[in-house]
Amino acid sequence: MAQNATIYKVELSVSDMDRHYYETHKLTIAKHPSETDERMMVRLLAFALNAHEQLEMTKGLSADDEPDIWQKSLSGVLDLWVALGLPSDKVVRQSCAKAGKVVIYTYGGRPAEVWWDKIQNSTTRFDNLTVVNLAEADTTALAALASRAMRLQVNVQDGDVMVSIDDAVVYVTPQDWKSAA
Repeated sequence: MAQNATIYKVELSVSDMDRHYYETHKLTIAKHPSETDERMMVRLLAFALNAHEQLEMTKGLSADDEPDIWQKSLSGVLDLWVALGLPSDKVVRQSCAKAGKVVIYTYGGRPAEVWWDKIQNSTTRFDNLTVVNLAEADTTALAALASRAMRLQVNVQDGDVMVSIDDAVVYVTPQDWKSAA
């Protein structure tokens, strides 16, 4: 018998001084049985870093042809495609063809570095692609904050990120491996 997804309720308050975005999002997240707390928290962080009134979580791991997060225009055009992990060359190419802007958040330490070394040269032709690496220590600390009901505060200033739940604070410094043109 297949396991069901675990439901998480999140109140995500974003104060992004870099983009002048200040909003609170009430999210219901279905955590896939194979998804780790670390991946789910990276997904929440990616949502916060790209927060917009039309940004949505997708089926994620449950759908092969969808990103983890996307933003569509009112006319249905795919403006933003946000993926997590280490997608294949083919997935990166298809994503860049489907969306106006693609952001990939890698994490996991050495495997992410090996992936980037392998794929880096083939990404130069994609002007709409951004690749951001999150340090393993940062994502491990984020995973420790996970709970079924969270009031998460994310502050962004000068590229640095502070994530807090109650008295627990995690500082994240995203590394831009590739920036969109």
